[in-house]
Amino acid sequence: MFYQLCGTIKLVMNSELIASILLFAPTVFAITSIASWYQPGLRPSFIKAAGIASSLISIIAAAISGFFIAQNGHTEFAAFGLGIRLDSLSIVMFSMIALIGFVVVRFSSNYLDGDARQGRFLGRMAATIASVQLLVLSGTLSLLLISWILASMSLHRLLVFYTDRIVAQIAARKKFIVARIGDICLLGASLLLYFEFGTGNLEMIFQAIDDNLLNGMVSTRFEMAALLIALAALLKSAQFPTHGWLIEVMETPTPVSALLHAGLLNAGPFLLIRMAFILEASTYAPLVIIVIGGFTALFASVVFLTQTSIKTALGYSSVAHMGFSLMLCGLGLYPAALLHLVAHSFYKAHSFLSSGSVIDLKRASKVEKTKRTGNPYRILLGIVLAMLVYLAFAFLWGVNLTDELALVAIGGIIVMGLSTLFTSAIDSNGSMALVFRASLLAMIVAAAFFTLESGTHHLLFAELPRATIPSLVTRILISLILLSFGAISFIQILAPTFNSNPKYRAIAVHLRNGLYANALFDRWVGALKYGISQKGQVETD
Repeated sequence: MFYQLCGTIKLVMNSELIASILLFAPTVFAITSIASWYQPGLRPSFIKAAGIASSLISIIAAAISGFFIAQNGHTEFAAFGLGIRLDSLSIVMFSMIALIGFVVVRFSSNYLDGDARQGRFLGRMAATIASVQLLVLSGTLSLLLISWILASMSLHRLLVFYTDRIVAQIAARKKFIVARIGDICLLGASLLLYFEFGTGNLEMIFQAIDDNLLNGMVSTRFEMAALLIALAALLKSAQFPTHGWLIEVMETPTPVSALLHAGLLNAGPFLLIRMAFILEASTYAPLVIIVIGGFTALFASVVFLTQTSIKTALGYSSVAHMGFSLMLCGLGLYPAALLHLVAHSFYKAHSFLSSGSVIDLKRASKVEKTKRTGNPYRILLGIVLAMLVYLAFAFLWGVNLTDELALVAIGGIIVMGLSTLFTSAIDSNGSMALVFRASLLAMIVAAAFFTLESGTHHLLFAELPRATIPSLVTRILISLILLSFGAISFIQILAPTFNSNPKYRAIAVHLRNGLYANALFDRWVGALKYGISQKGQVETD
């Protein structure tokens, strides 16, 4: 009976029907947003119901479309004048947005219950989700650019929802400036690509790039377009030194933070994965992404460790994760970047929506932390065990240590993380049970990475360009990244042995303030000209 049903569904489904089903989801969200104009106030029962219904429709549309792709593979179609691209990447992203959107909308219905403008808030959130859904379904440069801008503008309306929250207003101003620069970059890239290939269809552009690579033809105009795409992605994902707005935007309502960190920040890595053919054909764009993304990941990871506020720590965590995802794209590890992007999204949505519960759990915790002994032999043993675990799994999964240099490098960073885990357990006053749990956790982490990365690679294989051998410059950058992450991991392992040193504490103070990069960013955008009046309103000096 089940197979007969599947056969019937396959028979009746065609590209036009799938297009209608997919576009119905953002359409219902858009209708919900428009309806909120007429029910903007307290306890908007219709807007609540419409928001939840829109989320459920999105989940159903994602499931049906996923089945269609599994049966028919990549497809493109035009619906209502919109060029839609339906493939494994768009389905994964659309499904993720549908699930996170459902959770955030349900949370918002209770979180803002009793707010005088709850209907308006839910309407703005619906508009934001609809824009992001259109973004991941875009099959043309024009729809990609329009949905990119709409998502940014919709988010801005959420960030400034409470006008009396001064820090949020300043952060929104900074974000607005950065976003508009990113929009200009993507607009410039779209125009250059259109003039280069004579079309705005992404599939035709990717095919032309593939043909040109066989002939060894890459123009200066194309290189400039790739660089602008890289800059647009970097600016969208709050990379150094423009990351400050993401840290300060914590003053916004919790659902906005969850939607931002779990959804909209991912637009940067998604853009790079979608434009993988363009990046792989470029000489300079991947290098820019590796340098800025890698440095941001390292910088934000270190600053994250010094934070005392949960929300600020989560902000720096997002900056670091985005930098890491972008760096993976620069290295050509697009499946790993998508895997990291999806995992981070669900983790960060849970972290923000349960941040209050985390605080309660911390306060209620009665478990004492184990003390480190600082024994160099135990520390060395922890590092060796981490390397053995990684090499064992790399061998079992058939990773080629010479041809897959970038993947090996990312594995090296995982070894550093596992080393911290092992040494914390071995070099402590804990029991053997603690060492056993650490070993089991390390094996689970390594197995999960290789298994999921392999599965994601298989899923996206048809949507990505052929892998190339890294250039000499890329190899040098990979070496510098490994050395930098290795040094930081080693310092983190040894930190408990000298954390009482005054010099170490002084450095920690500077790191807690992000090395004051955000203060320089404030000066650049004019945020320092703003003050707080006695009435709590933003005013110029």
